[in-house]
Amino acid sequence: VIVALVILEPDFGTAGALLLSSVAVLFSAGLRMRYLAFGALAALPALYFAVFRVRYRYERILAFLDPYADPQGRGFQMIQSLLAVGSGGLFGLGLMESHQKLFYLPEAHTDFIYAVLAEELGLVGALTVVGLFGVFCWRGMRAAAAAPDEFGRLMGVGLTMMVTVQALINLSVVLGLMPTKGIPLPFISYGGSSLIVMLAGTGVLLNLSQYAE
Repeated sequence: VIVALVILEPDFGTAGALLLSSVAVLFSAGLRMRYLAFGALAALPALYFAVFRVRYRYERILAFLDPYADPQGRGFQMIQSLLAVGSGGLFGLGLMESHQKLFYLPEAHTDFIYAVLAEELGLVGALTVVGLFGVFCWRGMRAAAAAPDEFGRLMGVGLTMMVTVQALINLSVVLGLMPTKGIPLPFISYGGSSLIVMLAGTGVLLNLSQYAE
């Protein structure tokens, strides 16, 4: 019900991140895979109408499949993102030296900040960011596994996945591995509300780790 309400906002990306995080918690709680599979099958018709019957979402699917079919239209953002990532090379152009953020790449300070980061810091910097999110996921899951009770364990999994899933979706979109979504990169994208939620969740995780057994 909550995911459906978020889709109606409309915010399909946040709804997907919320759904994936919830599935991770349910799986950790011991829900059998067949129930998750039945739920996924039941959701397919709704997914079809939410994606392929909504014009701008369908256009994003087409841009993902072949952005160069319409380079000045629906494929513009994806192409500019890939140009930014590729221009960085191994060590990047240097801090504040990005060219694509100068009115070429839309949403360069929010959803596509990772493309600017890759252009300025190169492959080394981009992989460092991915590695840091990997460390966050590992430490969060470790704290959840060592929680003193079941509630703490599930809360730790949920908070860890809240950050990790958002980061995974954002990085995948920037690198052309997923259709465009309106998902910020945790801790890095511009935006106060996202930063507050992510820092609050991390604070709870840190508190949970203090009581780890």
